[in-house]
Amino acid sequence: MFSMEKTQIILFVLGFSLALSGCVDNKLSPKQNNFSTGPGHPSGLVARTPPMGWNSFDAYDCRINEQEFKTVVDFMDKNLKSYGWQYAVIDYIWFHPEPGNWNNPDRRFGHPNIRYKPTGEPVDPLVMDVFGRLIPAENRFPSAAGGRGFKPLADFVHSKGMKFGIHIMRGIPREAWYKNSPIKDSKFRARDIAEPWDTCNWSNHMFGVDPTKEGAQEYYNSLFELYASWEVDFIKADDMMFPDFHKGEIEMMQKAIQKCGRPMVLSLSCGEAPLSQANHLAGNANMWRISGDFWDNWGDLLHSFTLLNAWSPFIQENHWPDADMIPIGHLSLGGRPHGPDRMSKFTIPEHYTLMTLWSIARSPLMIGADLLSTPDSILAFLKNEEVLQVNQRSADNRQVMRRDSQVVWIATDPEQGDRFVALFNLSNRPKEVVFELEWEYMRGKYMVRDLWAKKDLASCENLFKIKLPAHGAGLYRFSPEKMPINQVTGAGRGAN
Repeated sequence: MFSMEKTQIILFVLGFSLALSGCVDNKLSPKQNNFSTGPGHPSGLVARTPPMGWNSFDAYDCRINEQEFKTVVDFMDKNLKSYGWQYAVIDYIWFHPEPGNWNNPDRRFGHPNIRYKPTGEPVDPLVMDVFGRLIPAENRFPSAAGGRGFKPLADFVHSKGMKFGIHIMRGIPREAWYKNSPIKDSKFRARDIAEPWDTCNWSNHMFGVDPTKEGAQEYYNSLFELYASWEVDFIKADDMMFPDFHKGEIEMMQKAIQKCGRPMVLSLSCGEAPLSQANHLAGNANMWRISGDFWDNWGDLLHSFTLLNAWSPFIQENHWPDADMIPIGHLSLGGRPHGPDRMSKFTIPEHYTLMTLWSIARSPLMIGADLLSTPDSILAFLKNEEVLQVNQRSADNRQVMRRDSQVVWIATDPEQGDRFVALFNLSNRPKEVVFELEWEYMRGKYMVRDLWAKKDLASCENLFKIKLPAHGAGLYRFSPEKMPINQVTGAGRGAN
């Protein structure tokens, strides 16, 4: 495994054939998209910048328990919180006492489907309250006993100065339909609102909810009222957009957040989200998956360039196109959920490419690895303040050029007017990547800083070029050089 220092030296040596010179910065202003979220919309209180945190799925699949989660939160508190990583999210099937404890021949081993009788009635009961609302399995989350739900775990996360999140599945439990559970604060019951024909194609726990039925909104209101009582800060709602776009249930979730009175990030999964629904998504969610499940292979990363370019016009405060979690470090503990137990298959240059692209495209940053068993040399990719600043505090983020295997992205520092430039080599061999400053009307001399190396380079004019390794990337800050005072005043040019 390369150390971070060695990798930076390699990139520096591979590096810098620079053509020098400079000009006036045009200070492009951030784009303003006309997305309406309505008066008093809770989305305005959260996700002012792309959320940063950790999610249990890539490492633990559906199996994480309370002690494992608290250990991760402790690690984040000590090692990552100071860099801006603040959300800790329990992913799916926390309501199943024994997720994946049987071998379904139609699914990968351990897939957390429930078995059911020929009539469709579930054999494997979930943990559910009288109103058909799923609650944590106490054998996995013992602090939930006595009806406390996730409130004790949320308190633990909040005590660290961090924020707590959970994954939910769209719809109402299949088990609630068979029991015909009452809907809280309503005269209706589960069978009045459920659609047994509307099921997730990869998890069979739930039936869809018909938004046109009386009682449907009340059901979602009751869910988010429960989550608010647990003091949840982040909801990852799954089976929302692909293969079908569930517009009605997205809207019911957003209305329920507004009604519950607790600001929560609403993150929609899975993708690819339809670009035609961009305005609807921005009006109802804080982040939404623009990709399918993203894993540690080059093909997925290559496809992300196309997706993030297409969605870049919709990057906006409080509303973020989401390229999915960051699969670097130790993944698939015990050989689940995707492939063997392993360290990420991404090469070191591909690590730079992933983090550079996610940063300059302002995707939410959610770590997926087991943090405790990931080497420090890999965790270093999550601790570069200058790179993370591009993700958290930049504007006008967009692709400038894609030609053959060369890609250039640009963004603006809205406070200082500096430009952030990302260069990518997508080819299978080392190659020189060129940025012509005139593409962005950047005329005059610029000081250039390598953000990954945290090192100032030579000044630049007209042309910036660098040799990058195969599948590699660089990220740079361009600061316009100030004109000498004697040139501004005209002194020394024949004045008396």
